[in-house]
Amino acid sequence: MKEKDEKTYSISELAREFDITTRSIRFYEDQGLITPQRAGQTRIYSKRDRVRLKLILRGKRLGFSLAETGQLFELYDADKSSVKQLSTMLTLIEQKKVELHQQMDDIKVVLMELVTVEKRCRETLSEAKQPKSA
Repeated sequence: MKEKDEKTYSISELAREFDITTRSIRFYEDQGLITPQRAGQTRIYSKRDRVRLKLILRGKRLGFSLAETGQLFELYDADKSSVKQLSTMLTLIEQKKVELHQQMDDIKVVLMELVTVEKRCRETLSEAKQPKSA
């Protein structure tokens, strides 16, 4: 049972706070990632929904899919102290870390290639600007 004093949020408050559209928030609700209460047609978001929304957005920035985020939420909700749940969560975290390290390595390679191409372009531009001697 929820406490009467618990802070709640409207969809527009959350959209403003996180600089996203209300449509995005409704999409996360449709995906089962957040579960606001209803008062008629009005959605009433709890502190839990706000935290989940923050985690969804952070997960997206870190490369987690919504399905992966949902799986983490399910594991957490099911049993916070279960050895199986925690082991599964650690496996998912390790997999994501491997993916992110690979992406980091790929980004470093692309950056080195860009630096090389940039250097060649600058050298060619500099040569092109040199007065031609007859």
